[in-house]
Amino acid sequence: MLHLTRTTSDDLDFKGLVQLLDADLRIRDGAEHTFYAQFNKIDLIKHAVVAYRNGEPVGCGAFKEFSEKLVEIKRMFVLPANRGQGVAQAVLGELERWAQELHYSGYVLETGKKQPEAIRLYEKSGYKRIPNYGQYANVENSVCMQK
Repeated sequence: MLHLTRTTSDDLDFKGLVQLLDADLRIRDGAEHTFYAQFNKIDLIKHAVVAYRNGEPVGCGAFKEFSEKLVEIKRMFVLPANRGQGVAQAVLGELERWAQELHYSGYVLETGKKQPEAIRLYEKSGYKRIPNYGQYANVENSVCMQK
């Protein structure tokens, strides 16, 4: 059974999963990884979710304020052995509920063209592609989405 815990970026399980995420992205993004890494620091994230199965951390995600009404979904990751089992969808749903409880009305995110499984998850969850925002505006590999 999956158990979701709301926490912060200080959580050791969250930090461990993010290290695995960064290792995965380093391979996927190649030379572009350094560019993306500068926007993915977790030291100031106050809203993170860790998914546990049988007491072991298997997935995570987080959000930070993007504007007065929107949050930006960040640091979504599921261990490879647990993919395709609804973990990412559960984490994303919990992040969205938490943001709603804090009176945010929508969500934005950036993912990469080299992460087709992430794009499928977000599209399946009701996210639509939007023009790339902020630091991603002219980045060919970036895909920005909103719900």
